[in-house]
Amino acid sequence: MLTFIARRLLITIPMLLVISFLVYLGLEMTPGDAVSHMIDPEAAARMSDEQFAAMREALGLNKSFLERYGIWLVNVLQGNFGHSLSGGVAISTIVLDRLPATLELAIFALFFSTLFGCVLGTISALRRGSATDSALTVIGMLGVSIPEFFFGLVAILIFALNLGWLPVGGRLLPGYETFIDRLPHIVLPGLVMSLMMTAGVMRYSRSAMLDSLSREFIRTARSKGLPEWRIHLIHGFRVALTPVVVLIGFRLPTLIGGSVIIEKVFQWPGVGNEFIQAVRGSDYPLVMMIALLSVFAVLMASLIVDVLTALIDPRVRLN
Repeated sequence: MLTFIARRLLITIPMLLVISFLVYLGLEMTPGDAVSHMIDPEAAARMSDEQFAAMREALGLNKSFLERYGIWLVNVLQGNFGHSLSGGVAISTIVLDRLPATLELAIFALFFSTLFGCVLGTISALRRGSATDSALTVIGMLGVSIPEFFFGLVAILIFALNLGWLPVGGRLLPGYETFIDRLPHIVLPGLVMSLMMTAGVMRYSRSAMLDSLSREFIRTARSKGLPEWRIHLIHGFRVALTPVVVLIGFRLPTLIGGSVIIEKVFQWPGVGNEFIQAVRGSDYPLVMMIALLSVFAVLMASLIVDVLTALIDPRVRLN
């Protein structure tokens, strides 16, 4: 297994290089640059071409695409992630400040969506064809179909504005520092993200559980006189958990990079919110670092999923 993990880690290096080049190329093809977003339109009208050129030269934007990419790559390999073009703050500082908020939200959503999705999916499979199964199927379809921002706005309207039970948005009020203080703020965005993920996990768990219960070893277990709860939980659910683990494993990096909508709706100060601002301001170094962070999370999730799959299902071997 150690050989497998080492080989996979080595494969990530060329993959990160290729993806970083493609992302940098995509940013190069977008209209405008950081200078056009940094300057007020009225001030830009009074500036000369020489002043624009001086600002571009100061930011290194006057160099060719390959030169800028090569400089950026060398700096990253040396551990220097550069500074934000719009604010001048070190990118490592920005990411370290924003990442805990995103991880907090992502882990909250992943935990509850996994718990409720697996439980409800298993119940739906064990009661196949019943009214409970039909109701859970409809709920799952609605959860997958309705956009996240709609759920978010409805949750804010009901629980924050009308009932006043929870804060409208943000992560923390001035003077509050502990996780318990932050808990009321994370409930709404966390549950909205959980709701969207629970629907997918529930449907996937139901399908995997039905497939598992139709296998030959389930009939063999019943013929031995084992109790139904043991057959369902020990034999059926363990096999059904393998494809579900794959789905859940790839959800965490998706949450880290894809929580943009929820973070924007609830004004959550995470990486997704910062990513939107960086894209709008053509802050290329910051966009690159957040994109690479998401890609690295996906690659690591793939490795972890492979290892967990081998541990859960003895039939899977890592070569």
